[in-house]
Amino acid sequence: MLAACLAILETEADQRRFIRLYEAYEKTVYAVALRVLGDQSRAEDAAQQTWFQLLRRWERVSALPWDETEGYAVTAAKNCALDILRTERRTVAFPEDWDPPAREEREDEYAYLVSLIRSLPEDYRRILELKLVEGWSSREIAQLLGMNKSTVASRVLRGRNMLKERLEKEGYHYASV
Repeated sequence: MLAACLAILETEADQRRFIRLYEAYEKTVYAVALRVLGDQSRAEDAAQQTWFQLLRRWERVSALPWDETEGYAVTAAKNCALDILRTERRTVAFPEDWDPPAREEREDEYAYLVSLIRSLPEDYRRILELKLVEGWSSREIAQLLGMNKSTVASRVLRGRNMLKERLEKEGYHYASV
């Protein structure tokens, strides 16, 4: 892993500083991830993600005074571990006996969901079309529509809640929209 990280850095000075950082805090980064995740395998994944994240932010990290790098690395490790937990919470395991719906049924449900989105009030309809149907980010939608990202996020949340209510009235429960 260290070799892959070093290959990304351009100068020998950056490589030396990264080696120093890695050797000084490798065990600390792993320990923080293990404490958050409670599992060695996932902690190793989080530690590896941490080192690559530090590389992506290398200009900022390398500009820090040495005595601040440990705190930065520990915070990055904690955040990577928490991201893994968040991702796992959003991932739902399907029952073993689950049989996926036929393609036609999925297409019908998708068309129905799109029609529900299009029936929402304009303030929510356009934002949800861009977010859920087109796959745009909240930042992109905010730029396109000339509004704050927080306004977009709020309308996405309210619009999803409206969709959920409508789906539940139609008999769909535990709908994830």
